[in-house]
Amino acid sequence: MIDWEKIDTVLLDMDGTLLDLNFDNHFWLEFVPLKFAEKQGLSIEIAKQQLEPRFRSMEGKLEWYCLDYWSEVLELDIAGLKAEISGLIAILPHVTEFLEKIQRSPKKVYLVTNAHRGSLGLKMNKTCLQPFFDGIISSHDLGSPKEHADFWRLLQQRVPFEKQTALLIDDSLAVLHAAKQFGIAHLISVSRPDTQQPKKHITAYPAIEDFRELMMGL
Repeated sequence: MIDWEKIDTVLLDMDGTLLDLNFDNHFWLEFVPLKFAEKQGLSIEIAKQQLEPRFRSMEGKLEWYCLDYWSEVLELDIAGLKAEISGLIAILPHVTEFLEKIQRSPKKVYLVTNAHRGSLGLKMNKTCLQPFFDGIISSHDLGSPKEHADFWRLLQQRVPFEKQTALLIDDSLAVLHAAKQFGIAHLISVSRPDTQQPKKHITAYPAIEDFRELMMGL
């Protein structure tokens, strides 16, 4: 799937690529509505009905990923709630093997995520993956989400890389589309970002179910 001889820089998403998206899906779709319902004196069903359009309206925007934003508008301690269920944070299968193998290569490896620094810190503390990366960049550092072309331009200023020898692995098709428009040559999607959900059928990009599929030739 990948000719590793042609890759100098590897850009890795976090949630749904390295980490099981089940944590985030459960947090936003179940746990936050539960806590919102308790605070507002609503049923869980009504809370979900009220939250769904608010969440949808922010998708693809930097605010969607901002813990401070949601803490303010929902009047909940979002970072604190994430810590409450941090036991659900999990590394996807064979990710650590892949990172150990690529760390032994001369390639630069960067974690490139939309996650807010509060969430990022919690997940790095929980998973201990931080040492595998040459750098960790959050879209909040750059002021633009990965779904926007601006992010990739600003990222290249922060972390110099050649588009033709860069590989991005991400579970978001919107992010992959933006990276493609920017000119990143090698793009791979993840077909099973949430281990509690069925595998997705992806045709727009080469897709892996787990990282064993990429270890050949590395």
